[in-house]
Amino acid sequence: MSSGPLLEVSGVVKKFGGLVALDGVDLAVNPGTFSILAGPNGSGKTTLLNVISGIYRPERGRVVFGGVDITHAPPHVRARRGIARTFQTPRVAAKLSVLDNVVFGAVAAESPLDLRWRSREDKLARRALEILKLVNLDHMWDRPAAHLSGGQLKLLEIARVLMADAKLILMDEPGAGLNPALAKQLFEFMRGLARRGYTLLVVEHRLDLAADYADYMYVLYNGRALSHGRPDVVLSDKKVIEVFMA
Repeated sequence: MSSGPLLEVSGVVKKFGGLVALDGVDLAVNPGTFSILAGPNGSGKTTLLNVISGIYRPERGRVVFGGVDITHAPPHVRARRGIARTFQTPRVAAKLSVLDNVVFGAVAAESPLDLRWRSREDKLARRALEILKLVNLDHMWDRPAAHLSGGQLKLLEIARVLMADAKLILMDEPGAGLNPALAKQLFEFMRGLARRGYTLLVVEHRLDLAADYADYMYVLYNGRALSHGRPDVVLSDKKVIEVFMA
């Protein structure tokens, strides 16, 4: 993999009518890192994830992934290139088994007209079980996803994007709704994924818990990048302290 950034966002502007949600945002995410995207409510964090994943198109600026300009690429093209997205509320098939949910992660990344996956269901199931072991859910492989706890559902969603061969995992507040102990376990697991070569860009409010596990942090404020760097350096930045104390 290139030594340069895996993801580069340059001068991105996104407007909703007269509201400027992103105002010239620059961001770079290196491969194999766990980066946090922080900021007060309304600062543009989720909007930026939506621009990166292709849900929104920016009025100006560029999004480059793996050296390729994907600014105007639709979401399914970005997904095939390796950009995956999870949401604050896990989106899983509650009635399907845990294993089937993970297998679906690979199928969803393919064309709906390509039925070749059916001929390799056994191989997909074996790989899904390996990924379930990675996220410590292999003992629940045959249970309906509806039986999982909130923290386990978040792990299941991560397993699904790993099954889709994600290179960049975008996450929106994975720690929301988890008690501190479970949240720390989740952040530690995410750090472990980065050490395995995955790249994570995570919107997170619980900085007191997440900062100890992240490699890098960006803080947005009023649609602009206010500060970035190592989490300890960013959190001691006077501008950042003023924003979070306001």
